[in-house]
Amino acid sequence: MGFIVQLLLTAGALWLSTVIVPDIDVTGSGAFANFMTLLVVALIFGVVNALIKPIVQILGCAFYVLTLGLFAFVVNALMFWLTGWLADQINLPFHVGGFWAAFWGAIIVTLVSWIVGAFLPRKATTAAD
Repeated sequence: MGFIVQLLLTAGALWLSTVIVPDIDVTGSGAFANFMTLLVVALIFGVVNALIKPIVQILGCAFYVLTLGLFAFVVNALMFWLTGWLADQINLPFHVGGFWAAFWGAIIVTLVSWIVGAFLPRKATTAAD
C-alpha cells in the first residue's frame, strides 16, 4: 500500500511541477491520459532514483563534501532530466525542457514529497526490526 501512496504522491508532485515550471509539460490527449502518463513517469522517476542516483552519489561524494551538500541539487536535477529523457524515449507525452526546468521541477517534487511525507503516518518500528 505504501508503494501506491508514494507513486500517487510523486505523480501529484510531477503534475504540480508541470503547472509551475514553464518548460515541463505533460501533453496527453486528455485528463485521464495525462494522469496515466504522470503515473508512468512517477514510476520511471522512482526507478531512476533507486538505481542510478546512489551510483552518482557515490561517484560524486567529493563534490557533496566540497559544496557542503549543494551538489545534491544538481544530482536531483539530473535525475529529473534523465526521467524526462527516458519518458521521451518510450513516447510518453512528458517533456522537460532543459537543466533549469529539471532543477526547479526536482525542487518542487522534493518539497511536495517532504511536506506530504511529514503528515503521513510512519510505520511503527519495534526492537525486533
